[in-house]
This record gives sequence, structure tokens and C-alpha cells, in this order.
Amino acid sequence: MPDPTVLQAVRFAGAHALAIYAALLLLVMLTAGLVARGLLPLRGPSAAAPEPLSPVALLLRFAAGFACLVGGAMLFATIAEELHTEPTLGQLDEAFIVAMIDHVPELALRAFYLITVVGNRETLITLGVVVTAALLVLRRRGLALGWALAMLGNGALNPTLKHVFERARPIHPTHWLTEDGFSFPSGHSSGAVIAMGMLAYLAVRLLPRRWHVPAWIAAAGLAFSIGASRVFLRVHFPSDVLAGFASGTAWLTISIASIELARWAKRRRRAPQVSGVELTR
Repeated sequence: MPDPTVLQAVRFAGAHALAIYAALLLLVMLTAGLVARGLLPLRGPSAAAPEPLSPVALLLRFAAGFACLVGGAMLFATIAEELHTEPTLGQLDEAFIVAMIDHVPELALRAFYLITVVGNRETLITLGVVVTAALLVLRRRGLALGWALAMLGNGALNPTLKHVFERARPIHPTHWLTEDGFSFPSGHSSGAVIAMGMLAYLAVRLLPRRWHVPAWIAAAGLAFSIGASRVFLRVHFPSDVLAGFASGTAWLTISIASIELARWAKRRRRAPQVSGVELTR
């Protein structure tokens, strides 16, 4: 059984879930904005072509990516192990859901239903096709391939994880939405992190710099809200959503790092050719 103090705190959190969501949403968006401002600027199409990354800069960038990858993987593994070996986390999940039932108004549930539709499989498939086609029209084949592989990879990874863990969904669904299948990890949460994260990355690569920070903030806020909507609609436990965020972050890191590595390698191949042309002038 969970510690009584912890159980009481979880029930309090469930009863005040809307206020906690609002506070966390603000924190997530502020953090995204600060991180975006603090990163080395990735120049948009209106800026001059950036210099190739030095080996040290490239190493630092991939070290940061490696930290995100390891952090996401470790968080996912920790949650999965806790659910598999001890009943405590599952009991706390259930206590949170039960405490939340009578404290979320109908208007909020309606809003969360509209938000959750953004993360539906059909929506993400449509988004994936449209963005891929747009990138191909813009002749950005590398970005199109990276985007498509990121979306398809998560589409294959999440169902696999669900069938590995086979966790049942909450037994208190709202009248707004019921879901079949397994619960852990949340596919909406991981899919939202991948889709919104990749859209923010594409905005950094393709749009003027004034759009970079707003893109990061919007992506973080929407991804977080899609994940939270699954808890408020009671089709996922909080730990499902947190695990979905973790697995999505890990896969997003792999996807962006792969695209950046391909871009760096392409610039390295082109550098001797450019030097040779200059020497013949």
C-alpha cells in the first residue's frame, strides 16, 4: 500500500487537477521559450548561410541530445519497472483518477476532447502526409525523409510497447470518449511530442528567426495539453502519459540528431568541392 501521506497528496492533486494543469502548462511553455532563446541560433532562410559546425560544437550539440535520449529512456524504464514490480504506482494512478472525477466541469471536458482530437491517429496521419508533400514541393527531400521517418517510427514503436506491457485502461471513462486497447504508454502523448517537436524543428530550419521561439512555445504547450487531455478524459493514467512523453522525447532526439548528422555529413562532402572551385578561379 502507498504511504498514507503520499496517497493523501495524490488525492489532493486529483481534486485540484485543473489548477495543477494550468500551472504546469505555464511552466512548460516558459521553459520552452527560455531554452529556445538560450540555444545556439539555427538560422532561418532570411539569414546568411551558417558556417559548418566545428567538431567541438557538433560534439556539444550531440552531447545535449544524448542527455535527452538517456533521460527519456531512463524515465520510461523507471516507470515501467515500478508498474511491473510494485503495485504502488498503479494504486496512486487510480487514486488520482478517482479524486479527479467530481472536480472537472463539463466545459473543461469538452475543451480537452477537442484538444485530444489533435493527437488522434487520423489527425497525425493527415499531418504527416501534408507536411511530407509540402517539404517535397519545397525540394527539401532530406527534411521530408527525416519527418516521415520520425512519424512512422513512433507509429510502429508505441503499439509495440503497448503489447509488451499490456496495461489495462482506467475503468472510469467519461461519456466524451472511450478507448479500446492497452494503456501504457500513451500513444497520444508520444505522438504529440514527436509531431509538435518536429514541427518546431522544421520552423527553426525553414522560417525567419522571429518565429523560432514562438514555435517552440506553441509546440511544447500543445504537446503537453494533448497528453494532459488523456488523463482528464480518463482514458489514460498519469504514468501512461508521463511514459509517453519520455518515449516520445527519446525518439524525437534520435530523429533530429539523425537529420543533423546527415546535414553535417552533406556539408563535409561539399566542402572540398567548393574549395576546389575557388582554387580554379
